[in-house]
Amino acid sequence: MHREIPLFTLTGVQNAEITEHPITTGDGLGLNLTRFRRDESDDIVLVIHGLTTSMDMFIMPEHENLVSYLLDNGFPDVWTLDYRMSNRLPYNRSMHRYTMDDIALYDYPAALNELRDVVGHDRRIHVIAHCLGSVSFMMSLFSGVVSGITSVIANSVGLTPRVPNWSRVKLAVAPTLMEWVLGQPYLDAAAGSAPRFSLGWLMSKAVDLFHPECDVPACHMLSLMWGTGWPALYSHDNLLPVTHRRGGDLYGATGLHYYRHVLKMVNAGRAVKYEDNPAYASLPTDYLAGAADITTPVLLTTGDNNRVFANSNIVCWRRLEEVAPRRHELKVFPGYGHQDVFMGKNVSRDVFPEMLEFLKRQGA
Repeated sequence: MHREIPLFTLTGVQNAEITEHPITTGDGLGLNLTRFRRDESDDIVLVIHGLTTSMDMFIMPEHENLVSYLLDNGFPDVWTLDYRMSNRLPYNRSMHRYTMDDIALYDYPAALNELRDVVGHDRRIHVIAHCLGSVSFMMSLFSGVVSGITSVIANSVGLTPRVPNWSRVKLAVAPTLMEWVLGQPYLDAAAGSAPRFSLGWLMSKAVDLFHPECDVPACHMLSLMWGTGWPALYSHDNLLPVTHRRGGDLYGATGLHYYRHVLKMVNAGRAVKYEDNPAYASLPTDYLAGAADITTPVLLTTGDNNRVFANSNIVCWRRLEEVAPRRHELKVFPGYGHQDVFMGKNVSRDVFPEMLEFLKRQGA
């Protein structure tokens, strides 16, 4: 398989000291933090990816990426977290039963404890999160599991997940169909590169028939896995051709059980706990219930053409505004969708300045 850009490359961030910090969660999983440091800072930024992606979506070498932009513009100490949804880790290539409750309860506390042990407990910590990373971090914050966060930027979806009707059907059908009918524990954006006539390869070829909008099989698989559209995750015009072509590397496999939790939240109209289990007794049934008590300001962002989580963050901002007027903010990016808010070719011009301005207002 020919790659134009190496898999898991770190070359997208230059002139920074890069160190890795392995962590262990309370339920026994190994995760990884990566630190990109140019200087000491009182403001630390932690960046969190979504499901099927990884830290790689924030350090892409083909365009000015988020980590480099922050380092160049007053935030010289940036960390990325590869938690259990990361395609750099093996957990999604199994028939697991993890939910976003697990991530909220175990992954973020472990990550923040390690980060604070390294940088000191007196630093301001800002979080930028995307997709289900955004949902799960907001769950962790609004349940009180994590605290002391100076600000949050939550992209695409927060505590009120909403999806198009066809996406709701897929969320309801896909887990059982894949796991128990087809015997597949995960969906993989790179299935088209699997051996010929394997089940993944055949599925990718079948999906291709319904997506004439481009000739990249990984793009078609992504539209099957998430959202409703041709394509669903982004607008083609917003991506560099090389970014479009390497979708099978940037988005990995995903276990299906997370879909069940998303569906429960969509049906409830808000973030809720997946099941009543003594192991999750410290988590609320309704993560919005204590929203008035959370003083951390949140900037909710989304593209105005979001075909994955629709107007979720607009609804979330309205809900938060009702209980905590003027505490949180909303920014809608014209011409953008779900994933291209971070992975588009012009995000350093169209998107990142708005995020930077919010971060600087929350700092010193």
